[in-house]
Amino acid sequence: MGYALSTTVDRPFAATLEATRAALADQGFGVLTEIDLAATLKTKLDVDIPAQVILGACQPPLAHAALQAEPSIGLLLPCNVVVRAADADHTLVEAMDPMVMVTMTSNDALAAVAGDARERLTAALDSLTA
Repeated sequence: MGYALSTTVDRPFAATLEATRAALADQGFGVLTEIDLAATLKTKLDVDIPAQVILGACQPPLAHAALQAEPSIGLLLPCNVVVRAADADHTLVEAMDPMVMVTMTSNDALAAVAGDARERLTAALDSLTA
């Protein structure tokens, strides 16, 4: 099993980042954290990488259900969604597959929650190329 859901969007980075935020919101996710990885690495290491932002997305009812099934699941939350420039006109959007939570914990009680989160993240990513 892979660990990522991904899609390539035929739009520049900035437009795709905004569209990704909206697509996540449409699926009930809020963005709790936002890390500009390119800016951070430039500041800390003076290196240049293509534009890349990590969005920490949370769907509160799913997070609560996951915590009920596995109290330590917070180690794997929130759902990370990475928006990364592939080139000037294309952007890669990736999300960690929530089913990884089931695999990593060996807790089958997480399967329904992870499945719901996976469906919502897949729908968000699919909407970016519709």
